[in-house]
Amino acid sequence: MPKINYYPGHMAKTKRLIKEHLKHIDIILEILDARAPYASINPELKDLFAHKPKLMLLNKSDLADHHPLEAWIDVFEKHQYHTLKINALKGTNVQDIHHKAKEILHDVFEKEKAKGRIERPIRALIVGIPNVGKSTLINRLVAKKATKVGDTPGITKHLQMIRINKNFELLDTPGILWPNLDDQITALNLALLGTIKDHFVPRDEVVIHGFKLLKKHYKKAFEDKYGMTIDASDTPLDLFDKIGKRRGCLTQGGQIDYERVMDHFLYDFRHHGFGSVMLERVDERHVQL
Repeated sequence: MPKINYYPGHMAKTKRLIKEHLKHIDIILEILDARAPYASINPELKDLFAHKPKLMLLNKSDLADHHPLEAWIDVFEKHQYHTLKINALKGTNVQDIHHKAKEILHDVFEKEKAKGRIERPIRALIVGIPNVGKSTLINRLVAKKATKVGDTPGITKHLQMIRINKNFELLDTPGILWPNLDDQITALNLALLGTIKDHFVPRDEVVIHGFKLLKKHYKKAFEDKYGMTIDASDTPLDLFDKIGKRRGCLTQGGQIDYERVMDHFLYDFRHHGFGSVMLERVDERHVQL
């Protein structure tokens, strides 16, 4: 697959602005897609946030396969990253974010109190890759439309401070990726979730990646969704043909319309048509945190 390079100008600007504001921030909230938590981490921000406490918010956790997700949580916590499973759309555990941040920052605020400083709100910086649910989370926290929300990556364009309540403030940032997606699996996982706009990626490679993942780990769900039987010997082309026939994706000449098959598959994958899934597993990735 050709290397994906997706780094709009506002993303470079966002990184500069984050660096300028970081001295005023107490804690980093990094929102991840629980179905691909490792691919969701922005490696470019690791050094930038090295001296700040971090809370990893595993969004859409109810859509993730439980056991492989727990394995990722164990890895994160062994590397001193705090974690919290949430679903921003449903509100699951969202109200626990402030309490968790308060626990993490307990010693910091106790030291300030001992020095006679006036109690102040926690200032958190929230970051995440595009289309991971960050704006939905913020709107859920403030119980109103604080930011624009949509299912297209790249809606938030500027940094903005949002007051959640008198004890908690969030500095919102646009979703940012990194300049070169050198890791092919990471790139394919992000594309499969819709984080990278479709016209930037070879869709056939993304769909084939999805086929392989489902065939390996979620074969029954894959079969049930399309009412088909998958054989061990089936190639990606065989699966294209089987789905095309089951979904009626045919040209006027009766041939398989592969573009329509890809449309159907990507829609189904991104709208949870295969149940709870996990795009990556700890024992299948070379983990560097």
